[in-house]
Amino acid sequence: MQYTKLGNSDLQVSRICMGCMGFGDAKNGQHTWTVDEAHSRAIIKRGLELGVNFFDTAIAYQSGTSEQYLGRAIRDYAKREDVVIATKFLPRTAAEIEAGVTGQRHIEKMLDKSLENLGTDYVDLYIYHMWDYATPLYDIMEGLNRAVKAGKARHIGISNCFAYQLAKANALAEKEGFAKFISVQGHYNLLFREEEREMAKLCAEDTIAMTPYSALAGGRLSKRPGETSKRLEEDSYAHLKYDATAKQDGVIVDRVAELADRHGVSMTEISLAWLLTKVTAPVVGATKLHHIEGAAKATQLALNTDEIAYLEEPYVPHNLVGVMAQNTPAAAKEANVWSTGNQSI
Repeated sequence: MQYTKLGNSDLQVSRICMGCMGFGDAKNGQHTWTVDEAHSRAIIKRGLELGVNFFDTAIAYQSGTSEQYLGRAIRDYAKREDVVIATKFLPRTAAEIEAGVTGQRHIEKMLDKSLENLGTDYVDLYIYHMWDYATPLYDIMEGLNRAVKAGKARHIGISNCFAYQLAKANALAEKEGFAKFISVQGHYNLLFREEEREMAKLCAEDTIAMTPYSALAGGRLSKRPGETSKRLEEDSYAHLKYDATAKQDGVIVDRVAELADRHGVSMTEISLAWLLTKVTAPVVGATKLHHIEGAAKATQLALNTDEIAYLEEPYVPHNLVGVMAQNTPAAAKEANVWSTGNQSI
């Protein structure tokens, strides 16, 4: 395993971050493909054995049971100080807004619940899951700063935002002396490279870590045409993101398979080896042991410049889909995304 600094922080993280959205009680979530605690523990343990020390979860994943599974496994298999735990909070609900719950109070309540679920006194990275147009930015940044000052969060990150929003938030934080976002978790992989237009440039200039989700495009970059899985069949959110561009994306998938054959490795290794040339640590979901094993192997694979260009050449611009397509005041209100506590992000 390789390790690196997370942005300009003091956190030393593995180049692979284990995504824990696939862990949790399926009865408490929107996903039928999540794995139970016994299987989650086995995958987490294997990740630790392979050198993974960076884990990403969220209070929204299966109503907090993902956090609970992760917390118990870390407590049994690792020393708390040896791992980097990230979790995320959603914006205020409509009921909270109506009740006058402030952004600061909302963050405090959400973080306290996450800490309870994880069974820890602090998280290393507390992530703003999606932009809240109904709450003043000052309230969000002050609430997060209070969490850092209280020692409940070592650092803060952001997810599902535009580059201008990240720049605006960190400018406010600098002006007020608040903690700044050190990382961003956006939608980025070989099939969806829109983050390269603005976000990647901002992060490079300001030393902000990119830890993208959907690193394998919901399994599309790890399976050959005709191969399937329960998640590929049943993940409705991934279908929303990728089905419309399946034909043009198929050219890239074919090239990933071709290079995998040439190197004698898996498609997972090729896809992640490419992404590792662009970002700090991709968030790689795992619901089977071989998922995390393949991800770990990718850190040892180096693609040459011609191979990188070959994978990138067929790409065509993609429209924003999923949560980012809803990341406007009007769209968010229409979809009522935040009030329903969308767990598919």
